[in-house]
Formats: sequence, structure tokens, C-alpha cells
Amino acid sequence: MPSIVNVFVVSPDTRSERRFDLHITVEQLKAKLELVTGIPVQNQKIVVENGDGQMTAELADDSKQLGYYGLSDFQTLKVIDTNPSTSFTGQLSDTSQVEKFELSDEAYAKRTDTVLAYKQRHKMGRFGTPSESSPVPQVNIPIGARCEVESTEHDLHKRGTVRFVGPTKFAGTGVWVGVEYDEPIGRNDGSVQEERYFTCRPNYGVFVRPERLKIGDFPVEEIDFDDDEM
Repeated sequence: MPSIVNVFVVSPDTRSERRFDLHITVEQLKAKLELVTGIPVQNQKIVVENGDGQMTAELADDSKQLGYYGLSDFQTLKVIDTNPSTSFTGQLSDTSQVEKFELSDEAYAKRTDTVLAYKQRHKMGRFGTPSESSPVPQVNIPIGARCEVESTEHDLHKRGTVRFVGPTKFAGTGVWVGVEYDEPIGRNDGSVQEERYFTCRPNYGVFVRPERLKIGDFPVEEIDFDDDEM
């Protein structure tokens, strides 16, 4: 059985892909995750979720090794901040104590240094001349082409096959490219919000903007699980 697992780590402010040794303890894992998520060790509650978002375990015993909880590839470690007001993430996302500046609609409309005033001067948006909706830009990406999606991890090659090119219902404008990955590192099965654009196995599908994708003769390449944390 492999001693290294490839998992997704999510927190209130972060999402990343990581590799961990199943022999490290939960306490050691929390120390690593503090650097990733900004959540102090003492504030972390870690639960394991499968591809459907269902919780399968809670890493409640700091002395246990990860292997004790049956952690496997491509599951998600969800890091919950139990005390956001004292953590780094709390400073980013907890705005409950921030004094808010309020301006009435009438006062805002009278100002000349606002986005609204700029749009009025340049006849943009609803202030512009009525016209037909903008056509969908043409993207020369053939269905069935091999591709590689850019990754924040320099040694992780996200390769797959183009299965869809065009506008979508989940985004109001622009063109999206649907990719079927070679490995289960995606987010869906070719459908989003109950609308199907192509068909593939669960967690093999993803939608990206064309600029994040390279077309070429990319051979199938298995993810190399080494002993280093990714």
C-alpha cells in the first residue's frame, strides 16, 4: 500500500493540492497545515470528505497517524477554523468588527468620482447606446485535442483531452473549455449545476478559460507520487 497520499486541502481562504506521508501524526499534519492555511494548530478541526462532499472521518486524535483514518488519494482535508477572531484567516474573512462606511443612494449619485459617474460620462453599461448582445468570441480549440492545464504546482502536469468549447450557463459571458483529465484531479463529471456539457467519470472533469490551457501532443502521464510534500 502506498505510504504517500495526494489530497486536496481546503480552508476558509485557501484551496490547494498536497502530498502527505500516511505515517505522520495528526499533530504533525496540523503543523504543516498552519503554514498552508494560516490557521493556528490549536484552532484547527480537520475532517475528511470524499468526492461527493460527504464527511468520512474527523482527525480528532492528534497522536494517531494519518493511515489510522484510512486517508486515500484525492479525498479532501477540510480545515475548519474554530476561533477565526484569533487567527490569520480571521483577519482576512471576519469583518464583523470592521466599521463600515455607508452612503445613501442619493448622495452616491451626486458624486463625480465614482464608478457610476464614470459609466455615465463614457456611456458604458446601461448608460450606453442600446445594441445587440455581444457575440461569443471564436476560440480555435478543437474537440478531442490533447491539452495541458496550467498548475500552481510546477511539477504537477494536469493533462487531458478537450471535450467541450463554448459558453456555459454557470458563467454569464465568455468561452469555457471542458477538459477530461487523465487522472482524477478534476471537480466534476462534465456537468455543473445540473447542466451537462460533456460526459466523463466523476472527478475527471474541469472547466477552464482558454488562456489557462495549452494545446499540443501531450502524452498520458501518470502522477508521480514521491516522498516529498507537494
